Amino acid sequence: MQLRYSFRLYPNGPQRAALARAFGCARVVFNDALRAREEARAAGLPFVASGVLSKALTEAKKRPERAWLGEVSAVVLQQSLRDLDTAYRNFFDGLRDKRPRMGAPRFKSRKDSRQAIRFTANARWSITPGGDLALPKIGDVRVKWSRSLPSVPSTVTVIKDAAGRYFASFVVATDPAADLTRMPQTDTVIGIDLGLTHFAVLSDGRKIDSPRFLRRVEKRLKKAQRALSRKVKGSRNREKARVKVARAHGRVADARREFHHQLSTRVIRENQAVAVEDLAVRALARTRLAKSVHDAGWSQFVAMLEYKAARYGRAFHRIGRFEPTSQVCSACGVQDGPKPLDVREWMCGACGTVLDRDINAAVNVARAAGLAVSACRAQVGPVLVPAQREEAGTHRDGQSTVVGIPGRYAGERKSIDGSSDL
Repeated sequence: MQLRYSFRLYPNGPQRAALARAFGCARVVFNDALRAREEARAAGLPFVASGVLSKALTEAKKRPERAWLGEVSAVVLQQSLRDLDTAYRNFFDGLRDKRPRMGAPRFKSRKDSRQAIRFTANARWSITPGGDLALPKIGDVRVKWSRSLPSVPSTVTVIKDAAGRYFASFVVATDPAADLTRMPQTDTVIGIDLGLTHFAVLSDGRKIDSPRFLRRVEKRLKKAQRALSRKVKGSRNREKARVKVARAHGRVADARREFHHQLSTRVIRENQAVAVEDLAVRALARTRLAKSVHDAGWSQFVAMLEYKAARYGRAFHRIGRFEPTSQVCSACGVQDGPKPLDVREWMCGACGTVLDRDINAAVNVARAAGLAVSACRAQVGPVLVPAQREEAGTHRDGQSTVVGIPGRYAGERKSIDGSSDL
């Protein structure tokens, strides 16, 4: 199984300038290739093949007006063309209903909130014995290692976010047999009902409170955004205010992701099978609850559950969103119709059982997925979830960058098949 491991980078002044140059060259190559295909489509000509674009890039380097493309690694430019191919493939697959629909590729801008370049193994990037990331035509960039890589990575993507932070994202392959032995054997199953008041209600009666990371800092963020709106466009003070707002949003996103990692790892560790409801997040995000829905981040949490279940040999079930989980009594199975949202407890008219709305829904989610669970109504408060080193954790220095491989060239090993950055 292929996974991504991300680490914080701390480039110095010249390295930041070299990275900015690489980001700009990759963006120009992407836009030139996109423009060539769009002009061919407008003229009624056949789709421009990747080989033609690659040859055009080689010829562009020889022209004086594009000679500066030779100042960056050629692999970065070729990978930019591969990114365009991936964007077109995803767009066409969406039109054929092979995947969720996506928009057509668009031109990139230097003002985009995210800039990225990718190095494959043939670029001869490496991890130095001192733990730095050696990138061609950029230099040895300092890395803050928070954990060890399980194997030699095949590619590395250097990312700059809206807050001006730099990250290195490695693609590594893990051993399925080793992953299966890392989780304890268990035969318990669980259903999860996601919500806003409680982020998750489990079928065994536990309720996990919603942290509401965005709501906690809303006043502080509003103050920073108000200060940004007062700055003159194009001024240095406006750029400083923009970075301040972006960093505030980045801290919220990091805290939310950390919470999702810890909770999803705990759920997967304790249960052999997990069932969740396929929520209509896009539809809910168009209601008056939009901010709270986005703050909860249900889709990210469910995606973590799904890939961790596949990694550690657990069963993952996603039931349909139209399943009447809140209308069916989990004790006798009688459906007595919908109920207003303010009704948190109700008595079944058939058997007389008093049911907690959320716990009852979690039990029904598990049963709809074919899992055998009991209708438990115990109230258990949220408990602290320890951070897992494999998924999230604090920064620590002094540990090896790759398990058993303290520092070696990525090019010493052939790239892992199928490890493209999708």
